[in-house]
Amino acid sequence: MPPPARFNSCCLGTSSLTLRYSASALASVANPNSVVEQLAEQLIYSSLRRPAPSEVRSWERSIPVIARDLVDAGLGSVEVLLEYQLPLSSLRADVVLAGAHPTTGRPSYVIVELKQWTHAHHWEDDRNLVTVPGMPGGPKSHPVRQVRNYCTHITDFARTLQGNNDAIAGVAYLHNAVNRESVADLFDYDFDAHGQLFTGGDRGRFHDFLRVRLDGEVPGAPYADELLRSAIGPSRQLLALAAEEVQNREQFTLQGNQQLAVDLVMHEVQQAHRADQKSIVLVSGGPGSGKSVIALSLLGELSRQGRQVLHATGSRSFTQTLRKVAGKRAPRVQKMFMYFNQFMDADRNGLDVLILDEAHRIRETSANRYTRANLRTGRPQLDELVSAARVPVFLLDQNQVVRPGESGSVETIKTYAEANGLRVHEIALDEQYRCGGSAAYVKWVEQLLGLVDDAPEPWGGDAHFQLAVADSPEELEQMLLVKESDGYTSRMAAGYCWPWSDPRPDETLVADVAIGSWARPWNVKGERRVGDAPPAALWAFDPGGVGQVGCVYTAQGFEYDWNGVIIGPDLVWRNGAFVSNRSANRDPDFRSQKNVSDQHFDELVRNVYKVLMTRGMVGTVLYSTDAETRDALRTLVSSGARISRI
Repeated sequence: MPPPARFNSCCLGTSSLTLRYSASALASVANPNSVVEQLAEQLIYSSLRRPAPSEVRSWERSIPVIARDLVDAGLGSVEVLLEYQLPLSSLRADVVLAGAHPTTGRPSYVIVELKQWTHAHHWEDDRNLVTVPGMPGGPKSHPVRQVRNYCTHITDFARTLQGNNDAIAGVAYLHNAVNRESVADLFDYDFDAHGQLFTGGDRGRFHDFLRVRLDGEVPGAPYADELLRSAIGPSRQLLALAAEEVQNREQFTLQGNQQLAVDLVMHEVQQAHRADQKSIVLVSGGPGSGKSVIALSLLGELSRQGRQVLHATGSRSFTQTLRKVAGKRAPRVQKMFMYFNQFMDADRNGLDVLILDEAHRIRETSANRYTRANLRTGRPQLDELVSAARVPVFLLDQNQVVRPGESGSVETIKTYAEANGLRVHEIALDEQYRCGGSAAYVKWVEQLLGLVDDAPEPWGGDAHFQLAVADSPEELEQMLLVKESDGYTSRMAAGYCWPWSDPRPDETLVADVAIGSWARPWNVKGERRVGDAPPAALWAFDPGGVGQVGCVYTAQGFEYDWNGVIIGPDLVWRNGAFVSNRSANRDPDFRSQKNVSDQHFDELVRNVYKVLMTRGMVGTVLYSTDAETRDALRTLVSSGARISRI
């Protein structure tokens, strides 16, 4: 009887529940389906979702193959980590092999990306993109590119690997391809230690490669323990690296569909010039899925190639912060960050690429009361933006529409493209990089707020992310201040349920957000600093933003380590679910029932709180002004996550 699989609970940022075997134990499992069942349980526990049928088939067909290969290679003592979750990410590597290096004796790891492809070739002659006959979903990233990025990501964040450059290798293994001819295009690629390619016909070479990296005589379990228990390095926050990314060199290691999106855009730019054509790239994903990382990566790479490219958003806060941070000491770079309404009279196809970040904030038209009469034509803003570039790139999250008049959606863009005969490449980002990479937390928030069909569930905890409920605003603020003293960044934000005053004549802010004896000011209204408080656009990034309460308009698009959220009386818990209370909301944009129906208000206010609750990278503290809502949150959030224990 083989020894059973082991589950490892790990520290923050690594897989909360990793299924592991020695290679010999995995190969001798009498019923391989039991391994698949355990993997399915692991996924349900850690991600609150059931595996897709395609995932189950992949496990059933690939896991016995890699187990048999390891034993045949004389590597039965190597430890096998199945579906290893990358640090600070929801992405999972198919297999990580852990053991001792046969020459140095130091820890050695091999990431294996398993593919069942029998045939594959370049997509439209692009080496980074692959098409697989019979597989839906359009082009895929080259599997070596995929596994190489996994290696870089783990090396960046797992501190046990830092300083040991030879500790990790990557392999794409196409075990169903019986010969190279059927996948010959894929071998037209640059290979290195972090990215090798083998087929089922290369089993001997594959075994040789593994034996160079792993010692078959030394048990791999201690080395697997070392990786799983590794401390995790700090997250590479977007804005901290924006200037270097745009001006000098690539800073972000793109993963999964992030890389696919960038490769598709680069491909479409080449095609646009080669064939004089126009196309749209549409990237959708939830908060923290990497949309803005894609945007900045594209801006930097296209700029370095000399392409005509601009970045635009509908957010004053986000655009001005990017101008300040990414364009520091570089006025030319500042001019690359624009607003959606600045393309009303742009030349047709005057740009190679227009990157439309936060595209859910696209409005029906660009015209406002300041628009010149000759430009008030009623032309849709979407038409202006698409016309301005050969390859417009839309990055959006439909559940972040928080204002009346915002009309950016996947359906709207696809309908426009079809009507105008434009090719659309649609990419969904399923990965999660904010909230500690915890897909479970994001799903929990969506269930809590009634944004998905599933009913709210108790928070089961997640090693990737910390969640707490505060009993008072004082407790919430004190917790954030403690985290600030520990070197983390933090902000608190609230629903728009209090008045918002102008600064006093003596240049002090009015403490409008008053709850009992506790009171704090909103972030600054305008574009100038008031005392130590930064302008509104810089509240989320400037250290002076600590101590003011932000709102959705200053928080959206940003991230910080610790996130405090005050749920106001405009959303309260009654009879097992949240209900909206329009009369308690003070947002001027929501006042008119003519422009915003009660149903639309209900949708918007739930989206507002989703945005506010998904800004944190490490943890979130929730507080509600309503006693019944606080009681419900305490019940839903397990006692192990209470604030006093974080």
